[in-house]
Amino acid sequence: MSPTLENERFPRNPREVAMSQVQGTARRAPSDDELRERVLTAADRLYYRRGIQAVGMDELRTEAGVPMKRLYALFGGKDAVVAEVLRRRSALWERGVRAAVDAAGTPRERLLAVYDHLAAWFGETDFHGCIFINSFGELGGCSPEVAEIVRAHKATFQDYVAGLVADAGGPPVLAAQLAILAEGAQTTAAIAGTAEAATQARAAAATLIDAAGLRG
Repeated sequence: MSPTLENERFPRNPREVAMSQVQGTARRAPSDDELRERVLTAADRLYYRRGIQAVGMDELRTEAGVPMKRLYALFGGKDAVVAEVLRRRSALWERGVRAAVDAAGTPRERLLAVYDHLAAWFGETDFHGCIFINSFGELGGCSPEVAEIVRAHKATFQDYVAGLVADAGGPPVLAAQLAILAEGAQTTAAIAGTAEAATQARAAAATLIDAAGLRG
């Protein structure tokens, strides 16, 4: 899995999938699940690269290779597509960061692995910041559903870091500090266009961890 999330690769362009299905499985129409996957894959890529408001349903239909009538039958409208993309991204992010942490050794290394995960993500050629921060900036003030999904995603991450800190025997305040470092690094990296923010956040996190007496 890719380090992102916001961050796992969807391997094939939906239009290529649609063409292969037409050529190779002409006798079987694609299922609703297959069509949903094509739409969500296309939406994920378009929304992340260009922003949600910049991408209309007509462009999404073309990119996914799904008729507009079928697209609306599957999702009902753009709001549902956006919500599902964000939920999928949240699950991908959680799997990615957990995999990075689980590969580390000591409690201290497990905490710092969060920032190694960020560094790998920030270094990707198609890194465009945190899709949750981006989406909240676009729609958080007018879409309660988007705001709720973003807040839930961030809260889940904070709870995860809190669990890592507790496992290491650290104080709760350390968890909040480490989570804020990670969140700030994502915004800084998106603006600066480099992975340096992850390196700086990791160094700051190491200082906080050591100050809390967690050296194991």
